[in-house]
Amino acid sequence: MTTYLLSVGSPDLIGSAARGAVISSFLVFVGLCLLWVFTLATQDDDPERLYVAGRSLPPVFNGVAMAGEQITVVILVSLPGVIALFGYDGVSTAVDSALALGVFLLLASRIRETRRYTLGELFSLRAEGPGARIAGAVVTLCIAVPLLMVQLRAGGITAALLIGMPTERAQLVCTVMMGFLITCFAGVADLRGTSFVQAAKVPVALATLAAVTLLALRLFDWSPGSLLSAAMDKSMSPDEYLSPGMWTHTAGFGTLGTLSDHIVVILGTAMMPHLLLRVSASRDVPAARRSLSVAVGLTSLFYLLLVTTGFAAAAVVGSGRIGAVDAKGQGSPILLASEVLPHHSTGRIVLITLVACVAFLAVLTAVASVTFAAAVSVARDLLGRKSRTRIGIGEPAVLRLSVVVLCAVSLFLTTAVHRYPIEFLLAFSLSLAATCVFPALVYSFFWTGFDRRGLLWLVYGGLSLCVLLTLASPAVSGTRYALLPEQDFNLFPLHTPGLVSVPAAFLLGWLGSARPWERTTQRRHTAPEPTPHPGAPGARVDSDKNVVSG
Repeated sequence: MTTYLLSVGSPDLIGSAARGAVISSFLVFVGLCLLWVFTLATQDDDPERLYVAGRSLPPVFNGVAMAGEQITVVILVSLPGVIALFGYDGVSTAVDSALALGVFLLLASRIRETRRYTLGELFSLRAEGPGARIAGAVVTLCIAVPLLMVQLRAGGITAALLIGMPTERAQLVCTVMMGFLITCFAGVADLRGTSFVQAAKVPVALATLAAVTLLALRLFDWSPGSLLSAAMDKSMSPDEYLSPGMWTHTAGFGTLGTLSDHIVVILGTAMMPHLLLRVSASRDVPAARRSLSVAVGLTSLFYLLLVTTGFAAAAVVGSGRIGAVDAKGQGSPILLASEVLPHHSTGRIVLITLVACVAFLAVLTAVASVTFAAAVSVARDLLGRKSRTRIGIGEPAVLRLSVVVLCAVSLFLTTAVHRYPIEFLLAFSLSLAATCVFPALVYSFFWTGFDRRGLLWLVYGGLSLCVLLTLASPAVSGTRYALLPEQDFNLFPLHTPGLVSVPAAFLLGWLGSARPWERTTQRRHTAPEPTPHPGAPGARVDSDKNVVSG
């Protein structure tokens, strides 16, 4: 059987004495969050107010909420682990993630100017008709469902570890329970309600990470150099810890594989559908720019704290123990929180409870945002006004029903593949966003010749290419951390297809729109026949003095 996200039989990190207090505090926090969410729920049937909060969110508030979109449970638990285990490679991934909002900043003003907020509507800028909207909805759903599966699974398993029940059955039960709670939240929330929860999550997450980091730094007499030296000494390879290439998922073309990963992380993170809703909620273009400036600053601080948390986990806990609990290091924040204070202290219980609450907020908001964006695309792009009129359901009702169905389908798929490592689905979603969304928006905004055929070639060609290359990659078979390690049919040497799929999508969009072969054929058919010179052999002059061929 393949490697679990967190190994069954992992040590109880909390202890029986503290478990009751942690679980009670965690459940109280969950109840307060859900109560707050229901008070924020709106009964307004105006789609503009539901989807983009009436475009009335203040710039700073919207910027904080936009930063909260980057604090997901997968990033929160996996990135420090990657840094703790693989050093430099994990830091480069954090830098890529921080740069993503900078890339989004380049297109945000133009997106806000269009007053459109779904991929289908943006794709229709140069390609009117239902085909463009359906293509946008298909891409949105293909990005959202894998993301939801990874987020739900990581949230449930993290909750099981935090309450001291790391068995497989407990992990599955926690995943299902978290899924039901999040479905209730997402089913009543709108963009304004989720914005309040996102904005509240940011200071809590930053304060918790800062507290864990400072407590770890105190163990080394407040010396960052001593902490980094200890992290290197306790790593699996001290001489290579701060050098690229330690990450064991690299295979085949090492440098090209790293470049492909950079492309996918930067462009994919920047092109997530829920960010389109977020920037569209700004009052105007200057407000959107200001919101993004606030989001870039807070996100950079968040990733800086994640990097220090990863190094602190390696220094305090040690890479060997982190890898023994989870081969991918996703238990490192919990291990660090349980080690920086004495085991029988009240402060340790408070710190672990804070980590549990931040993890719950991260999975709650991440799943709600992704689900909401996908449901908006279904309501506006996939089921147009004629379809809604035919079935007799209003747009808000379609939105709520779509949220519940998406959550239910994602939860079912997550529980069905619970025993398998599905973390590669995160890279697959990012690859789709980088391949299908980024080239389409660049062409739509900057090339007037981009048309419907070019869009459909780009979107469906890029989607097909991502699926095929991912299935043939080491992420699915042939390596220790693959979905099917016992099988070996990886014909494509890179873990992510971005190095091939992104340029190919640009090429397909150009070929479909420019159609150079049609121009060549047209020139052949419309080119005038050469006129012979009067003195040329075979030429004669008729009575009208016109030269004709003989």
